[in-house]
Amino acid sequence: MSKKRCALVTGGSRGIGRAIAVFLARDGADIAVNYVSDNDGSNLKDANEVASIIKEEGGSASVFEADVSRFESVAAMVETIKKKMGEIDILVNNAAILADRTLKKMSEDEWRSVIEVNLTGIFNCSRAVIESMMEKGWGRIINMSSISGQTGFRGQANYAAAKAGVIGFTKSLARETASKSITVNAIAPGIVETDMARQIPEDVRADFLKQIPMGRFASPEEVAELACFLASDKAGYITGQTIHINGGWFMQ
Repeated sequence: MSKKRCALVTGGSRGIGRAIAVFLARDGADIAVNYVSDNDGSNLKDANEVASIIKEEGGSASVFEADVSRFESVAAMVETIKKKMGEIDILVNNAAILADRTLKKMSEDEWRSVIEVNLTGIFNCSRAVIESMMEKGWGRIINMSSISGQTGFRGQANYAAAKAGVIGFTKSLARETASKSITVNAIAPGIVETDMARQIPEDVRADFLKQIPMGRFASPEEVAELACFLASDKAGYITGQTIHINGGWFMQ
């Protein structure tokens, strides 16, 4: 990075978010690692581990708790980050949850919780940082969508709806902010080798792999490399795009 930047990575304690946080730090950004509190404290432990890795490599990172589905929680987190680290230049909206079930069996809470975290969470975080980005005339917002938002998967009506909504949100916000040198893009991965993906039954994994021309799933690091590019000055003329990283599984 040509200039020191502050990056907030939501859901940065594990999986894709963890890789993005570490890779952005290697590119010179100061990292705010977001996590949400859980009953056993494992999310905090994982977030601290990410921050420790970054610091061991000579980078700068701090950990911040917030539930992205609640605007007041996000607003408080952003204010704390500003006081400790300065204005947020790069926002990676990565936090997401799953609650897979066929629509016939899906509860209202399973629908609402996925929409609130995966889609409303992106509104909450973007809304909390957009004014300062526009005032200084620079910013990068990277929203994590999914192949599910393009193709739909059985048992993912809630998740697919949220991830498709992310794409529409990305395009609209990109139009609103382009004149201020702010880019807003989405990344739509296929299956990525994370703890979540490793829970997929072996027979289902095998069936998915047959559909992927490259014959494998993505690594978190491959997604992180793309996010780092979109966060850089080199990607200053790319906005409103959804970039697919799925080994050729879905070709638009």
